[in-house]
Amino acid sequence: MNGEQTELFGVIFKQPYPFRLRPNDVVRVGDRLGRIIRVTDCAAVVLMNRPVREFTTRFDKPVRLQPSPLIFRISVNSEIEIIKGGQGKKRKAERRPV
Repeated sequence: MNGEQTELFGVIFKQPYPFRLRPNDVVRVGDRLGRIIRVTDCAAVVLMNRPVREFTTRFDKPVRLQPSPLIFRISVNSEIEIIKGGQGKKRKAERRPV
């Protein structure tokens, strides 16, 4: 080490979660509910189930089809209604001394 070198000192602050939406949040989009499955710095991915399609065939057989879920992206700071917040990190239960 060089005797003339000064010490480096810095303070590191842990910033709060920078986005409004979090994974596992349940949100209302229009009149439907959707779940946030992933949040990145540029978009939040929302998974929303589509309604079941029911119809009868030409031979009078009832048919029910469940379409695949709709996946779309929204802004991470969107002002949409959050119905239920995500669970986040779960803490371990503290042990009490006996």
